[in-house]
Formats: sequence, structure tokens, C-alpha cells
Amino acid sequence: MEGMARSSDKNITRVLFCGPHFPASHNYTKEYLQNYPSIQVDVVPISDVPDVIANYHLCVVKTMRLDSNCISRANQMKLIMQFGVGLEGVDINAATRCGIKVARIPGDVTGNAASCAELTIYLMLGLLRKQNEMRMAIEQKKLGVPTGETLLGKTVFILGFGNIGVELAKRLRPFGVKIIATKRSWASHSQVSCQSSALAVKNGIIDDLVDEKGCHEDIFEFASKADVVVCCLSLNKQTAGIVNKSFLSSMKKGSLLVNIARGGLLDYEAIAHYLECGHLGGLGIDVAWTEPFDPNDPILKFKNVLITPHVGGVTEHSYRSMAKVVGDVALQLHAGTPLTVLEFVN
Repeated sequence: MEGMARSSDKNITRVLFCGPHFPASHNYTKEYLQNYPSIQVDVVPISDVPDVIANYHLCVVKTMRLDSNCISRANQMKLIMQFGVGLEGVDINAATRCGIKVARIPGDVTGNAASCAELTIYLMLGLLRKQNEMRMAIEQKKLGVPTGETLLGKTVFILGFGNIGVELAKRLRPFGVKIIATKRSWASHSQVSCQSSALAVKNGIIDDLVDEKGCHEDIFEFASKADVVVCCLSLNKQTAGIVNKSFLSSMKKGSLLVNIARGGLLDYEAIAHYLECGHLGGLGIDVAWTEPFDPNDPILKFKNVLITPHVGGVTEHSYRSMAKVVGDVALQLHAGTPLTVLEFVN
């Protein structure tokens, strides 16, 4: 453990990062706070967190599941937050009972959503141009193979039109695709004027990026129309395993699936089956059912599967921006001033 907090430390605001993964998160935060001796940043192995969490005021959970038992020990904790947006691992009700605020960093203010959107396009293009087969062709000293496909003319279904979905749609427009999307509520995307501008903007969200809009009840119909389906949903009780046998069977034969959100959105057994039978034309995932991903997972035997190690938001721009948010929040906690930028969930 790196400089673990001592309960005897006085006048120090202590920040706990849970576990070693996503190292740029704590490294950049430490760098941002290096001239502020009143803030202490520690990185603690996940297995040790329950034993030391009582010493900390701010917890950055990362991949840890923070249950009610662990939260009940955090008697000095003021804030539990994510270095990003996903809070499915935090027992928010338990935190609320303990008087602890829980928050995420909005992806649209740090570049996190834009970074995820860019990686989504990388996975889409990698599947369309058959990246794994290109590597094999190079190893076999072949030229002019494989024959890939273009994004041009394709229909892309964005399943969950939140911040990442918006950023993805912006970047897909120049590729000449048709964009269809579902969202539980489009209220914040309504037109507010008849300005001559080609794009109407409300609350910073560009509305006219989507050719066809639907709600949750339309996901099977939209899946049947798409050449590429991109999962951008948050993971919760309603969305866990939403890409299941019924959903996959509704997709066009040979269509592609990309998951940039959370691994739990996909039913593993159903995915494996539809890859095996050839109905699913390709799978690109930045998130997996178990993380870190098992390099010996049978799903990697398929040449039309691309996987990246949960790096969608891990770019210099987004991580420096989020480290600044965490650092500023720690300073605000220390000073007793209102916390800014964060999106609170309780």
C-alpha cells in the first residue's frame, strides 16, 4: 500500500483509490495535488479497503464493489465517487443511510464520453475491415486480403442515447451512415426553435443527429434494422443482460455488435452461441463479463471478435480532466466549500 493513511493524522483530507487498475487515475490525481500537503492520496489493494476505509474522507471506487458492510465502516467518509460515470458497484442506499454522498463525473465535461465514442469507432472499423484477418494475412505474407466493408451506407443503432451516444453520433455523421437510437425519455432532446441552423441545440445536446428515435419498447425492432448495434447503456437492474437471446435473434444475420458501456449488459452464453452459429457477424468489446478479462476465454477463438482492456475513456485528455475534478473536489472538501462539477445520485 502506498503511504496508507494513519488515523492519527490531523488536518489532512485523505483520498482513497480502490485497487491498482486504471493507474493513470491515481497517478494523475497525485500529480495534480502534489503541491497541496493537506491532501493525501493513497492507493489501497481492494482486499484491504474494508480494513482501512475508516481513515478516509473521499473514496474513488474504480472497479471495487462497495457493499453495505464496507460502507458502514467508513465513519469519516464524506463522498464516494467514480473516476468516470459507472456507479453500479456502489450500494447507494447504504451510503445514503450513512450520510455519505455518492457522485459521478459527467462524461460530457471531461472528454470521457468523446474518448469512448472514438474507441467505439475504432472497434466498428476494426470489425468491418476484419482486423484480425488482416494481421493473419501479414503473418502469411498475403496481399489484398481480406475484403472488408465500409461504414458508408450502414445503419447504426445506438442503444442508449446518453453522453457517449451523442458524441458517437456526432462522429459517425461524416461516415454517411443512418443513425437510429433508443432512449427511455427524449424530453431533453425536444426541438426548441425553428432556427435556420441545421442543428438545433438544447442543453448542449445536438438533437438532429438521429434519423429515427425510439424508446425502450422499440429495441427489438431497431435491432432488426441495424448493420451495427452499439451498447451505450448504463448498467442497472433493468439493463443487466439486456442483450440476450431474444435481442440477438432479432438482429440481422451478419450484423455487428459493439459494447463500450458495461460487460453485464451482454448475456455471455447467448453471445457465444450466436457467434458459433454465425448469426452474429462480429463482436467488439471494451468491457467484459469478468474484468480483468481472461486471455484464455473461449470467445477469443473467433476471428471476428475484437477486445480492448477497458480503455474507452483512458486518454490523456479525459484522464487529466477527471484527475483535476477529483483533485478540486478533495480541495473543496478540505476547505468545506460546495462541491462542483459532480453529478450526485443521492
